[in-house]
Parts: sequence; C-alpha cells; structure tokens
Amino acid sequence: MFFKKQHSLYESEHTKFIKELKAKTPGMEERQVEGRALLWDKSPLSLDEQERIKQSRLRQNAYPYQTKV
Repeated sequence: MFFKKQHSLYESEHTKFIKELKAKTPGMEERQVEGRALLWDKSPLSLDEQERIKQSRLRQNAYPYQTKV
C-alpha cells in the first residue's frame, strides 16, 4: 500500500524525546532495570510460605462499618 511506507517513516515527538534522553544519559536503561528489580522482580515463594501467608490473613467483613448483631 502507498500509505504503509509513508506511516513507517513517521516518528512522534514522544519517541524523539525518549531517543534524545537515552542518548544524553548513558546507563539510564541499566538503572531502570535495577529499579524494576527492587520492586517487581522477586523470587517465587515456596508452597509452605504461601500457605503461611494465606493462614495469617484476617477475614474482612463485607461492610466494615456494620455492627455485629
């Protein structure tokens, strides 16, 4: 198609900004990976640990402000 080639050359302002930012600050991607590892990349829990966490949770009422009758 005619439009397909034309659209493949388009680059948004956001994409240009990110490319310039990465060029200006070397090592940014490595720091992003390290930051992600701190919050998200955790080692999996064992089955015993999962069961202990499940049993230690307190059951919450459906409506916490309702008094028990």
